[in-house]
Amino acid sequence: MPSRARTLWLPKLVIAPSFVLSLLFIYGLMAWNGVLSLSASRMLPNYEFVGLAQYEALFESERWWVALRNLGIFGGLFVGGGMALGLLLAILLDQKIRLEGLLRTIYLYPMALSFIVTGTAWKWILNPGLGLEHLVQEWGFADFSFGWLVDPDMAIYCVVIAGIWQSAGFVMALFLAGLRGIDDSIIKAAQVDGASLPRIYWRIIIPSLRPVFFSTLMVVSHLAIKSFDLVMALTAGGPGYATDLPATFMYTMAFSRGQIGLGAASATIMLATVAAIVVPYLYSELRGTRR
Repeated sequence: MPSRARTLWLPKLVIAPSFVLSLLFIYGLMAWNGVLSLSASRMLPNYEFVGLAQYEALFESERWWVALRNLGIFGGLFVGGGMALGLLLAILLDQKIRLEGLLRTIYLYPMALSFIVTGTAWKWILNPGLGLEHLVQEWGFADFSFGWLVDPDMAIYCVVIAGIWQSAGFVMALFLAGLRGIDDSIIKAAQVDGASLPRIYWRIIIPSLRPVFFSTLMVVSHLAIKSFDLVMALTAGGPGYATDLPATFMYTMAFSRGQIGLGAASATIMLATVAAIVVPYLYSELRGTRR
C-alpha cells in the first residue's frame, strides 16, 4: 500500500471499531428503547405495537408527576445553588489569597467522589439517629431536631444539599478558569476610574463570563436531569416515593415493577429533555466555530 494511501486509511481503520461499537450500543439501544416505548412490553419485551398508550399511562401516573415536580425542585435549586456557590468561591479564590492551591483542592475534592459515595455520606450525616441531629443533641441541645431525611415534604431538599455540595467545586473550577482568562488591564482601568471591586465584578467581569455561564448551565442541567445514583444512595426514592426523580422512576418501573414499556417511555421523555438542552448548545457552538 502506498505511503499516502496508508496515511489516509490507517486512522480510519483504527477508529472504525470504536465508531461501530458506539453506533451500536449507544444509538442502537436508544432506538430500541424508543421501539419498546411504543410496544406492549411488560416483564419481557413484547413488540406488539400499541402506539402512544405507554405515554398516556405515563402521564396518568401520579408517581410520574411527583417525579417531575421533584425534578423541578431539585433541578432549579441544584443548578441555581451550585452555580451561585461556585461563582462565589471562584471570585474569592480570584483574589490571589494565600493557600489558594490547597483551598482549590479542598473545594474540588467532592467532585472526585462518585454520587454513590456522596449519597451514602450525606445519608449518615442527615440521619436523625446518628448524624447531625444526634451530634447537636449530644452537645446539650436536647430540643434540636433535623428530620428532613424522613420527612416526605423535606427529603428532596436533602438531595439538593448533597448535590450542591458535590457540584459547587466543579462549577468553581469552570468559573475560575474564566476569571483567569480576563485581561487584568480591564480591571485596572476600571479602578483608575474609581469603580469599587464589587462594582467591577458586577458590571464588567461577571457579564464577560457569559459563555462560561452558558456552558456550565448545560453541564449542570444535564447532571440534574439524569440524576439517579445520588437519590438511590441517599433516599432510595423515599420516604415512599417522595424523592423520586424521572431516572429513579424509570428504573423502578422497568426493573422492579416489570413495566418495561412504561419505563422506556419515561426514558424517552428524559432523552428528549436532555436533547432540548444539549442540541441548541451544540448548534450555537458549531455556528460560532464556522463564523
